[in-house]
Amino acid sequence: MPREKFVTLETTAVPLPIENIDTDQIIPARFLKATTREGFGDNLFRDWRYDKDGNPKADFVLNNPKYSGEVLVAGKNFGSGSSREHAAWAVAGYGFKAVISSFFADIFKNNALNNGVLPVQISEEFLAKLFEAIDANPKVVVKVDLENQTVSVPSLGISEKFDINPYKKKCLINGYDDIDYLLSIKDKIEEFEAEHSK
Repeated sequence: MPREKFVTLETTAVPLPIENIDTDQIIPARFLKATTREGFGDNLFRDWRYDKDGNPKADFVLNNPKYSGEVLVAGKNFGSGSSREHAAWAVAGYGFKAVISSFFADIFKNNALNNGVLPVQISEEFLAKLFEAIDANPKVVVKVDLENQTVSVPSLGISEKFDINPYKKKCLINGYDDIDYLLSIKDKIEEFEAEHSK
């Protein structure tokens, strides 16, 4: 199934100002038996979202109707811990297209990019401003512009640039996974092979 192209995202955001969120908190180990990506979004932050009887915990942000959107704004060091790709599946499966934080664990960052989720790393100062903006107005719009590599709050006139691997940027903008990318340059590969097999 082709991926959605990611260019510019303008959406409200869900704030999760907790530092050092590890992959076991993102998707608990007991849900790792599955080998397909379906259903993981239902168990994103499972132990924070639900009590032992499966009832939603009213004080957790994903259960608060005040907050919604396709961007998760999280505290520093998001996605640490084990290398499970299921954490990225859960974030994507829930409907988040981007996660904004001041630091990401490398393995989570790569897994997110490989699964069509954009990890946006910004300064701690700008992250604090985002949390303040969302706290003041849960309906404030956050704009993530992948083409220009900026994240902003247009209504407040604040923005910051972020870095991304150029190859991963190209894949996200075109909705490619690694195989789609290779197919997109098939002619160049064949040309190169023909040139070098003489």
